[in-house]
Amino acid sequence: MFNSFAAEFPTSARSEKAISMVAPTLKKQLSDKGLEYGAPIFIRIFKDPGILEVWLESDDGTFIHFKNYEICTFSGDLGPKLKEGDNQSPEGFYYVDASGLNPWSNYHLSFNLGFPNKYDRTHNRTGSALMVHGNCVSIGCYAMTDEYINEIYALGAAALKSGQSFLGFIHFRLCLRMKFYQSIKQTNGTLFGLTLKKVTITLTTIKSHQMLKFIKECIRSKIDINGKKYT
Repeated sequence: MFNSFAAEFPTSARSEKAISMVAPTLKKQLSDKGLEYGAPIFIRIFKDPGILEVWLESDDGTFIHFKNYEICTFSGDLGPKLKEGDNQSPEGFYYVDASGLNPWSNYHLSFNLGFPNKYDRTHNRTGSALMVHGNCVSIGCYAMTDEYINEIYALGAAALKSGQSFLGFIHFRLCLRMKFYQSIKQTNGTLFGLTLKKVTITLTTIKSHQMLKFIKECIRSKIDINGKKYT
């Protein structure tokens, strides 16, 4: 588990009510899988087939897949966000600390995705206020049902309260398997797309100890860039 001090984070009557509604069920579901409410979490988002995955760290340090949440809608097409106003939802490696939580959101509850990150800025990509939120409406964001965002928000807030410094996300274009890799064409002709494809394959085919190492790099040290490529 993380040893850092618990993060301070914003709260509202709405978020407190939402968390109190879902926490008992989440605790039971987590316990059934040998997991604890408040454990560090890691999130993967797939535009196709439109799924948000939540993984939690178990007592032995292994990350366990907890639950899939269907994305209600995202705007744009497959491919990264390039500029403000293109209505694209981002793809890449992103991080959010407690300051990115918005319990007063106009879309029920939300958290900022951290776009643009260092990679995006290096490639002169622009955009702001890219979120995962409720209310099932999107203009560049990943929109969930209010029921789903309640659970995702509660898991994230609990992890931050328990000392996780920041939540790690990977936003993928496609959920791939190795046998399909050669047949998938790059979208928008970017090296970035290839990077994400390779990482998707890695996370869906390697053994758990390798996945654990990669996830910990994502959520503890953050992924950096070398030149204009992710490292």
